[in-house]
Amino acid sequence: MCLGIPGKIVEITDPTRKLAMVEISGVRRQVNVACILREGEALESLIGEWSLIHVGFAMSRINEEEAAETLKILIMLGEAQEEIRAMKQSAVQL
Repeated sequence: MCLGIPGKIVEITDPTRKLAMVEISGVRRQVNVACILREGEALESLIGEWSLIHVGFAMSRINEEEAAETLKILIMLGEAQEEIRAMKQSAVQL
């Protein structure tokens, strides 16, 4: 199953490669934000934005309410716990 999990962009880490740090349920992960960057938009404007994250890419922008509702539903379905656990394990290895 393809799972997009809500994450908040908290920092731009590599402007050249369009990489940003997102926080997902207290876990920070570097992702590529090229897919959600609008033409002519500054990378820094993404800080504070919410996005659905999948396999290291920010796939689409969502608002904070959508992020909270999506995460709530994923947790209810038991889908988010495994994804967050995997992210925590990979963060330890970095």
